[in-house]
Formats: sequence, structure tokens, C-alpha cells
Amino acid sequence: MMKPVLAIAAPDKPRMTGRLAHAVWGAAVLGALAAWLPAHAQDAAEVAQAAASAAAPVVEKGDVAWMMTSTLLVLLMVVPGLALFYGGLVRSKNVLSVLMQVLTVFSLIVLLWVAYGYSLAFAGGNAFIGTLDRVFLLGITKDSLAATFTAGVSIPEYVFVAFQATFAGITGALIVGAFAERIKFRAVLLFSVLWFTFAYLPIAHMVWYAPDGFLFAKGAIDFAGGTVVHINAGVAGLVGAYLVGKRTGYGRDAIKPHNVTFTMVGASLLWVGWFGFNAGSNLEATAGAALAFINTLVATAAAAIAWTLVEAVHKGKPSMLGGASGVVAGLVGITPACGTVGPLGAIVIGAVAGLAGVWGVTGLKRLLRADDSLDVFGVHGVGGIVGALLTGVFTAPSLGGTGAADFSITHQVGVQALGVGITVVWSGVVSLLAFGLVKALVGLRVPEESEREGLDITSHGETAYES
Repeated sequence: MMKPVLAIAAPDKPRMTGRLAHAVWGAAVLGALAAWLPAHAQDAAEVAQAAASAAAPVVEKGDVAWMMTSTLLVLLMVVPGLALFYGGLVRSKNVLSVLMQVLTVFSLIVLLWVAYGYSLAFAGGNAFIGTLDRVFLLGITKDSLAATFTAGVSIPEYVFVAFQATFAGITGALIVGAFAERIKFRAVLLFSVLWFTFAYLPIAHMVWYAPDGFLFAKGAIDFAGGTVVHINAGVAGLVGAYLVGKRTGYGRDAIKPHNVTFTMVGASLLWVGWFGFNAGSNLEATAGAALAFINTLVATAAAAIAWTLVEAVHKGKPSMLGGASGVVAGLVGITPACGTVGPLGAIVIGAVAGLAGVWGVTGLKRLLRADDSLDVFGVHGVGGIVGALLTGVFTAPSLGGTGAADFSITHQVGVQALGVGITVVWSGVVSLLAFGLVKALVGLRVPEESEREGLDITSHGETAYES
């Protein structure tokens, strides 16, 4: 709307003088003002309203619904997804112990996230850690908002807190697969508290806290948690496998999964839930979420096929366990890249992650000589590293990615490698110290006779199956 112009014209001739002229002139002025002021006031009100609208963040109901759905999907990944995936891989005498560890570690970390985790990860601070300004969500109400990737668009902060809580919880739960079937339950819980506090929170802050997180400021790309979740957990699991020690009879007795059907169902639930994990990390129900969604679909399919083909060639028979493992490897590999690469790049990343996963659970595992029971490092650690580095390649616009026109693959791969290196060293050192402290306080390993009998009955007083 164009602003009206105040134009006051002199009365028409014949020219009048004296009081009559003044009266006529005054009437003309008042008439013009009467005509101008309402229009001007209306225009000013509209400008003020527009300015207020521009200043107030927009909260879309669709975004809120999508983020709450994504949070539920990540919960589905853990219980029952990860629990069943891990539960099927262990022996029948230990299945309940693994289910219990996954459930309890996740629940414990969710509570710690509300107590101080969210504050240390996302409430200001320096390049490496946040502050305690939001302990127990102090100052957050139902009207508090969290920013998204679009300027002026927000979501309720409670939704963001809950979404990130599930990320923290599943990361801690992933670790327990590395030392399954021989660790004390209280040792798992104490380690989880220490590792969450001193490893997960600093890495999450460095990678995801904008604009001051150390790796965020460096330009590291980790859309949904390749470093924060998978490399972080994989390294912790490997350290734990070394320090807890090998299972009794490892390398001598046959130690086989007791229920591959459970593992297949668990992998399927992980795949379904991972759409919330990856596409939910877009924080909005927009085209960015759609890109992460399709990338999660095709990368996982490529990894499952790649793993299956390798087994068919080298073993003569493709296994269901291999197919399920391929699914997880693909999900891990695409996680850091899902929001910045194109579908063709996602297929390549998924296929490479599948191939790397096969090597991680066979050749690399033999080289490391660690009893990583459920291949946490071989799948999550290796897949996370592959995905993080290839993110720096396939984000390039020339390869279908969403990078800027001046995107440099060499530079970005270097930044990604820095993120990988910091995560490996940080998580490794913290895990080493945390396991050492736990060993000194409560011990790490159950007695050999308890291990032989099974942790279900000796640690939890129940059995999964009637004999």
C-alpha cells in the first residue's frame, strides 16, 4: 500500500481576504487532515503489525508434529529395536541381561539429560562445553522456543530437549553390545554416567552447538550424529572390550547368536526408527527432511545388498545375520551425510559402509584381537568413520550435494578428518579413565562361574526361556 500524501490546496478564486479567507483556509486544512490522518494511521498500524510478525518466531504445527513423531521413532530404535537386535545376537542365557542393559542405560541417560546434560550440551558456554544455566531445564517453559535451520522458524524447546534426549540415550545403549555377556550390571550403569558426562556431552557441544562449538565453527558436517553418536560409541565399546576382557571360551568354544529372528526384527525396527533419527534432525517438515528421508532409504538398501553380495562371494552363502548387519552399517554410514548429499551419493556411501562393515567385523576384528561381542566398533565405529569422511566428498555440488558453489572437497575432508580424530581420541581417553575408575570402585567383570551360568539368572534372577 502506498502512503497517502498530505496535499493542501488554496481555495479557488475569487481570492478572499480577512476572517472569511482565514476561515475558509482553516476549513480546508482541517478537511485535508481529516482525510489524511485515518489513512496514515491505518498504514502505520499495518507497518507495525508487519514488523511485529517479522520479529516473532513462527511455530508451525506440522513441524511440531513431525518432531514429536521423530522423537517417538528414535525411541522405537532403542526399545524394542536395538534391544531385540542385540538380544538375538547373544546366547539364550544372557538375552535378558542385554535387554535390561539397553533399557536401563537409555532410561538413566534420559534422566541425566534433563538434570544437566541438555544444559552442558546446548546452554551457551565455550567451544568445548556448555554451562549449567539450564540444569533440570531451569527457565524453560511451554512457551520457550528453540531455533531451527530456517531463520524465524522455531519449535517448542521441550520438543527439542526430548528429541536430543533420545540421541543421548541410544548412544549410551549402543556401547553395551561390545562387552555383553560378562560385565557387572552396576559397572555398566556407573560407566554410563561417567562416559555420558565427560565424553558424550563435550562432543555433542563441539559438533552441534551453533555458532561456538569447536567443530561446528570449523565447518564440520555431522547432520545426525556420525561423530557424536556412532564413532563416539564405537570407540568406547572397543576400549571396554579390551578392559573387560574376552568372554570365557572365546576363540575356543562356539559362541553363536541364539535367535537371528530377533536380530532381523530388531534391524528392521532400527531402519524404521532411523527415519526419525536422520530426517528428524532437519528439525522441520520441509524439503530438507525429505532429502534426509530418501537418503536414509537408499543408502541402507545399498549397504544390505553390498554386505550380502560379499558374503555370497566369499562364503558361498548369504546369511540373514549378514543382511541385518548390512542394514545397520548403511544406517550408520549415511547418518552424518543424510542432509547434505544427493541420493546417488547416499547409495555410494551406503555401499562403501556395507563393504567396510564386513571388513570391520572380520579382518579388522582379528587384527585388533578384541572380543567386541556384538561388533559395536566394527559396525558403528568403522561405519561412522567412513560416513563422516565421505560426507566431505559427496556434499560437493558437482556430485549432487548441497554444498556451496565454492565447496572444496579437499578442505572439507580435512575438516571431517579433524572431527573424526578428536572424537576417537576424546572418547578413547575418557573411556579408558572411566573404566579404570569403575574397576577400582565396583569391579568390571562377573565371576567366571556366574558367566558360565548366564547373567540372566545370576544378575537378574530370571530366565528368558523355560528349559
